[in-house]
Formats: sequence, C-alpha cells, structure tokens
Amino acid sequence: MTKLRVGLLFGGRSGEHEVSISSARAIAKALSADQNASKYEILPFYIQKDGRWLAGEAPQKVLVSGQPLLESPDSASPEHNQLTNAQSQTLGRWQSPSQVAEVDVWFPILHGPNGEDGTIQGLLTLMQVPFVGSGVLGSALGMDKIAMKMAFDQAGLPQVKYKALTRAQVWSNPCVFPKLCDEIEATLGYPCFVKPANLGSSVGIAKVRSRSELETALDQAASYDRRIIVEAGVVAREVECAVLGNDQPQASVVGEITFDSDFYDYETKYTEGRADLLIPAPLPENISRQIQDMALQAFAAVDAAGLARVDFFYVEATGEILINEINTLPGFTATSMYPQLWADSGVPFTKLVDRLIQLALERHSPVGQKQEI
Repeated sequence: MTKLRVGLLFGGRSGEHEVSISSARAIAKALSADQNASKYEILPFYIQKDGRWLAGEAPQKVLVSGQPLLESPDSASPEHNQLTNAQSQTLGRWQSPSQVAEVDVWFPILHGPNGEDGTIQGLLTLMQVPFVGSGVLGSALGMDKIAMKMAFDQAGLPQVKYKALTRAQVWSNPCVFPKLCDEIEATLGYPCFVKPANLGSSVGIAKVRSRSELETALDQAASYDRRIIVEAGVVAREVECAVLGNDQPQASVVGEITFDSDFYDYETKYTEGRADLLIPAPLPENISRQIQDMALQAFAAVDAAGLARVDFFYVEATGEILINEINTLPGFTATSMYPQLWADSGVPFTKLVDRLIQLALERHSPVGQKQEI
C-alpha cells in the first residue's frame, strides 16, 4: 500500500511560533500512531521566524526538541558570510525546498498572521494540492475580527456591542482622538476590551476601565495592527464548541474555560495551571444545543472548512448566548480544547487527524466525486 505523503507545515513568522511547534509535534505523533502509521508518511516543513522554509533534518530536529531553530543550517557557511545583509535576510525566504513537490496533502498548522489568515492558504491553493482547513476566504474572515463580526451580523448571530476603528483614527490629531474616546465611552462604556483585529491568542488585547487605560490600550493596539476593534464587556461564562466537516459539518460537545485572572489573556491561555477546561460544560441541555447550532451557523457564515473552534459568552443570569469569535486553526496539542472536545465526543486524537486529512482530500476532489471517509 502506497502511503500518502503529508506535508506538515509549522513554525512561521507570527508570535505564535512556539505554539505552532507544539501543535505540529502532537500531529506528527498522531500520524505515526495506530493505523495512521500505515497510511501516512510525514514530510515536515519548518518556517523559521525569519521566513525561511526548511525541509529534511532541520524540521525533524525541531519536532524532536520542541525548540525553534535560531539560525538556518547554512547560515554559518562561507558562501553565506559573503552575502550582504539584504541578501542574507532574503536568502531562501521565497524559495520552497525541493521536497515540496513530493507532498500529496498539506497539513498547515501555522497559528496567527501568515498562517491562518488566508495568506498561506492562497499559496497552497496555487500549488493545487489538497490542504487541511479553511480556504482563503474562510481563513481571512476567521482571522479578521471586524470582518468576522460583520459576517456574524449578516447571519443574525447575537454579539456584544462593538466599534471598529483604524490606526489612522487612533493616531490622528489631538482634536480628533478625544472625540473618538468620547464615542467609545458613550456607546460601549466600561469595562471594554481593545483588540488588534488580526492577531490571535489574545496578543495585544487589553481590558480597560477608565479613560487613561482606554487611551493607552488604543495606542498599543494600533502598534500591532492598522485595524482595531473595541468590544463591550459582559459578565458571562466562556464556553466553546468544536466543528468538524466541510459542507455537512458536525458540532462537538460544549466545553467551558474557567480561570482566576481578570480575563483570558495570553499568559492565562498558555501558562499551565492558570485555566481549567470543563468538558462537557455543566450547562442545561437546551443551552448546549443552542450553542452547537450557533457554532454550525458561524462555521457556514465565514465559509470555514475542515475544522474550527467557536467561542461564546453564556450570560447565565438571562440565558443569553452571544458569539465571541471563530478560530479556523485552533491550537492542536493533545491538551488543547479543540481535540479534547472531539475526544469527549467519541473522536480520539489519532482519528481526528486522519479525519481532517480525508476532509481535505474530499474538498479538493472534482465536483461530483466523493472521497471515502
């Protein structure tokens, strides 16, 4: 039996480089376990923080150690040392390793900008090779919080109040900026959350309770992204639902995140012991069903494919469910919420990885043909 060659693409230039490595290690382990070992051959590709693509021994070394490479294997060569700084910075950045041509299906696990925002998906689409996850549109909508919320509005999904801004507005003249803050205070009030529109994993997000905090948070968010969103705060439980599939997706059981910090920031998310996952979430059955239905609606609203995790606020006092966001390429370690939700729904990690690859093949197949799953 000929094995399917899976291009495991990880690393990347975003601030979630290390998270990507952790996800890739878990996926590589799953592809080498049980029946997957006889079906798939892993071809790892590692994108360094400087944007260089590496294949062969280098990505394998990263998968084993779990640590990013600080320099390319050829960076100490005499030929490399003769290059100018500009040449050195661009060496290999736009050159794909020759092993790229051997890939049958891609499994990109690049989190954050240039990984889940449609850019790498556009490149893989140009390669005309199947890949796991959403395409350009679904990825771009799922990454940009403003565009995402507009899609949710169009789908009739309830959300917290929000206001979209640009860097130009925040960094405008001293007469305009105070009026902008006045408008935010009048429409959203305190506390509210200031977020860069295109960064994942809670990077650059601030909870603000006063005018001075608002001004500082807006300035900080503008340094991360030219598009900014400000959301009204809400007292609610944070619950999540995983989605798996293409045109006929399925929703997992609902999970809940509990934590002691002020909000679910980057440190809380990635520091062991700072947050607890309750799976399934202790919710009334009718509330869980509504969340599952809304997760599927959100999946369709952004034209997602393969996988997604949809996050909600459940206002227990009123029974209200508000959609927060969709993540089209969620964390994928064995302890991440997405695979844990499916494990509790009867799809263990190794089967989940296999299922995602089969869904990628199905989506790439010509119209009218259907892959066995």
